[in-house]
Amino acid sequence: MEELTLTTPSLLFSAVSLIMLAYTNRFLSYAQVIRSLKKEYDQTPTHTGAAQIENLRKRLYLTRSMQILGISSLLLSVLCMLFVYINWQAAAVIIFGISLLSLIISLAISIKEILISVKALELHLKHIEHEDNNSKRHIKQ
Repeated sequence: MEELTLTTPSLLFSAVSLIMLAYTNRFLSYAQVIRSLKKEYDQTPTHTGAAQIENLRKRLYLTRSMQILGISSLLLSVLCMLFVYINWQAAAVIIFGISLLSLIISLAISIKEILISVKALELHLKHIEHEDNNSKRHIKQ
């Protein structure tokens, strides 16, 4: 096995930084959606609104996990660089492997969250279709 250098773990910095930016933007978007959904749901509670709230709750927890794992990956990369610097190669390799694993899990959770997001949009589309069908029936009568 080749010796790990400071360059290898530092390559994760830009990738993890961009991923964390995306995760943070996603989180802020959810906060905004939740606030507006709460106002709407307080005025007129619906089954669709309740389903959206549950969906958003799942997505928030997944986003939190993604952020924690992404930050952990970055932190472990820095720790790996420290171990490389003080010439603890065996520990550096193990820590770098754990850092990569954290990043992989974070990305896998991101895929799961995207799939759940699609379900939320499907709820909106079904609601729109239902309203459209009702208005067409009302016009025909």
